[in-house]
Amino acid sequence: MKELESIAQHMNRRRFLSQTSLGLGAAALSTLLGGGVRAGTPDPHLGILGNPHFLPKAKRIIYLFQSGGPSQLETFDYKPKLEHMHGEELPDSVRKGQRLTGMSADQSSLPLAGSHFTFAQHGQTGSWVSELMPHTAKIVDELCFIRSMHTDAINHDPAITFFQTGSQQPGRPSIGAWLSYGLGSDNENLPAFIVLVSKNAGGQPLYARLWGNGFLPSMHQGVQFRSGKDPVLFLKNPEGFDHHDRRQMLDYLGKLHKLQFDTLGDPEITSRIAQYEMAYRMQTSVPEVMDLSNEPDWVFDLYGPDARDPGTYAANCLLARRLAERDVKFIQLYHQGWDQHGNLPAGIQNQCNATDQASAALVMDLKQRGLLEDTLVVWGGEFGRTNYSQGKLTKNDYGRDHHPRCFTMWMAGGGVKKGFTYGETDELGYNIIKDPVHVHDFQATLLYLLGIDHERLTFKHQGRRYRLTDVHGHIVKSIIA
Repeated sequence: MKELESIAQHMNRRRFLSQTSLGLGAAALSTLLGGGVRAGTPDPHLGILGNPHFLPKAKRIIYLFQSGGPSQLETFDYKPKLEHMHGEELPDSVRKGQRLTGMSADQSSLPLAGSHFTFAQHGQTGSWVSELMPHTAKIVDELCFIRSMHTDAINHDPAITFFQTGSQQPGRPSIGAWLSYGLGSDNENLPAFIVLVSKNAGGQPLYARLWGNGFLPSMHQGVQFRSGKDPVLFLKNPEGFDHHDRRQMLDYLGKLHKLQFDTLGDPEITSRIAQYEMAYRMQTSVPEVMDLSNEPDWVFDLYGPDARDPGTYAANCLLARRLAERDVKFIQLYHQGWDQHGNLPAGIQNQCNATDQASAALVMDLKQRGLLEDTLVVWGGEFGRTNYSQGKLTKNDYGRDHHPRCFTMWMAGGGVKKGFTYGETDELGYNIIKDPVHVHDFQATLLYLLGIDHERLTFKHQGRRYRLTDVHGHIVKSIIA
């Protein structure tokens, strides 16, 4: 009680007015203490919007983020002229003085490098796909390719941060946090935003702030699921405590937090309570969703041999489908290792071997279960790769530097057109010549597909209102079915 008395002594007129302005939140908390999900918890189903701005085409997103920058020239953007001009100097008329990274800016020569791998047309649409992606090639009629993506960032950390938060500077909320804040959750026993990272993938480091809540309430941050005995850290009861003990502790803690909220009116207090209660419910729901023993052999065969190894990309794709079945709003997979500055032919082949089958399997699995129609699957990295070789170009070896000017992503399901290709790059794969799509356009379109007007989902912070697409972005209506 002395601690609460100390808190009360810090009350003043400004704090009182702030508290009363939060009366709606206080009333909601008070109501929940008398009933609802559990005493002291905000309703996990409710987002700040209450309802989407308009009828959504998708209920959830599975985002397969390929960290490091996959080369579009070895995967989906076929450039026969680049192969024809292999070894020739990058023309100044193509480069147009555009900036290069410090890793290749001082090269005396920028020799064009045609892909080491062959391409072929697939499906009824005749989409060009590299031999590196035989499984993805089989599902091209389900995919919507965007070959004209471009970004502002030229290095990994700001580029990944830009894609995930809408800003190159750390500290902004991630896409999943915005969706949790705006739309809430469709499953009270699992977080609205779950993150899976491939184990032992190597490559550029990833940071928890990429799935952080930024300045939004902390209950909206992504929760990382891991392989091993403890899929979610600190979820288990301490030694000597059981489920009943945890319930009793949370009930008393909720009462103390209500006293603190009544005194300070800090909305982060309600977020803390919600997180404690979610952790309590996850003690049952997480073991159930992580238990793959009821998955038949044909499912593991579909996703590939790695699917039986927890924490691999294939196992995480299978887990993503199970989370989608349980109506998790935003499921983010990160797979590192796509940063091939040198030894690209061998490096990218290893990456495709680890990811191609499982990515295609996820789309097929969702479709056969009737989930693809309202689940948006996204595949892509933070930028593309240069059409010239970084370092020495030989007959069988080369590397590619970072290239923000153009790259390829694909989407499937969730309201986008099937068997469709949007945008076009020049014949050497260096510049966009048709229908450019900026990162903010991509983000605006994701929100639109979930029924959100990206200009109206905002949060006031440090005196002004922020949004994911701060401060521009256009919906790419041509890819919407």
